[in-house]
Amino acid sequence: MHLTPPAAQTREPDASGRDEVDRIIEGWARARGDLDTEPLAVFSRIFRLARLLEAARREAFSGAGLEGWEFDMLSALRRSGDDALSPGALMQQTLVTSGTMTTRIDKLVARSLVSKSRSPHDGRAVEVRLRPEGIALVDAAMEALLTAERDLLEPLGEHGRGELARTLRALLLTLEAEDSGGS
Repeated sequence: MHLTPPAAQTREPDASGRDEVDRIIEGWARARGDLDTEPLAVFSRIFRLARLLEAARREAFSGAGLEGWEFDMLSALRRSGDDALSPGALMQQTLVTSGTMTTRIDKLVARSLVSKSRSPHDGRAVEVRLRPEGIALVDAAMEALLTAERDLLEPLGEHGRGELARTLRALLLTLEAEDSGGS
């Protein structure tokens, strides 16, 4: 799977390897030479990569018969270790409200992808558990997603992928620490 952005949004790099972001930065340098546009070199590229990744995700999920939110729910359950979580744990992992979670669980139950029952450990608690149909769909979607993501990263080579992962991890750790009130 190789995704190409629409031609109206992106042009091919020129012979010197410049991309659309380079052209945008040059345009801003002409229009406002007083601005430091260095952040655009990183974040505009991240934004454009995110659009490509979102398209790859949509294709992988729809190919498995899932919507994005369904994949998020089913994959949270699949990663849990025993394919079961409480609605509260699912809310925490998928970042949705209680009302949204209830609706989503009900929709997945109606599709026979999950079951909802009382926890065997605490009769007052509810447990959401993957059903075999849900396991098959989330596994297929994950395999398709990993193939698409691998294809997107292929031009970097193994070393480049590792360097990019380390650099992004360092930035994300710093930004998440600042966002949570850390230093």
